[in-house]
Parts: sequence; structure tokens; C-alpha cells
Amino acid sequence: MTELELTVNRTIAASREKVFNAWLSPEMLAKFMAPPSGGAAPSRVSNDPVKGGRFSIVMITPEKEVPHAGTYLEIDPYARLSFTWESPHSRSDSVVTIDFSEPAPGATAISLHHVKFASEGSRNGHEQGWTAIIDNLVANLA
Repeated sequence: MTELELTVNRTIAASREKVFNAWLSPEMLAKFMAPPSGGAAPSRVSNDPVKGGRFSIVMITPEKEVPHAGTYLEIDPYARLSFTWESPHSRSDSVVTIDFSEPAPGATAISLHHVKFASEGSRNGHEQGWTAIIDNLVANLA
């Protein structure tokens, strides 16, 4: 059996520093970490952005609150973030790695790679979710 995984790539018109820091800022995370259907309110976020530190993101929809949490595995400023991803829809050993590069001045390419899903349906749902989250990130960096 092959391991289920996904990758979402995007180039964003903002500096690597600005894009990278958005992933560690509780205020920015609250704005862009939302479900594909859109949140009813900003997410509730707390984090300790150091290797081994924990984060908590509660996405709020009109129907329910969806908790997400994880542990930072790697924080390489402006180059890479890696963290576990714990949610009702992911396996407990699920890991997300985001690589940041600069394809041109003032632009950032991100490659988000998420591994270990319980099913193809879960992977497909997360692909929609991460795509929406990155869309939200772009909108909030503008």
C-alpha cells in the first residue's frame, strides 16, 4: 500500500519573510486558517513557534467548531516549516512541511506537502482545505 499524500504549490506576490512569518503569527493564522466553506468568525489560535512548541487552531463554522493542533518539528526561517497536524479528519502521525523559495524579487513560492491520511476521501478533503487556506493567506497578505 502506498502512503497517501498531497502537495499544493502556489506563488504569492509577497516577500518570503512576510509569507513565512504569517504562518507563525497567531493574528494572521486566525485570519487565514479557515475551512473551505469559509469560517463564521476568525479562528481561535494559540502557538509557541519554536521547535517542539505546540499550536492550537479552532476553526469556527456556522455549524460547529473544528479543533486542529500540532507540534513544530522544524522552523528554518524563511525556508521551511514542518509540523504535525492533528484534526478530527487526519491521522495522529500526519505531518505538514512547507518549503518557501523566492522565484523572483518580491515573490514567494510555497510548496505545502502533507503526508499520512486515513483514506483518499480524507486526503482529497485536506487538499481542498489547504487550497482554501492558501487562497485566504494570499487575500490577507494583500
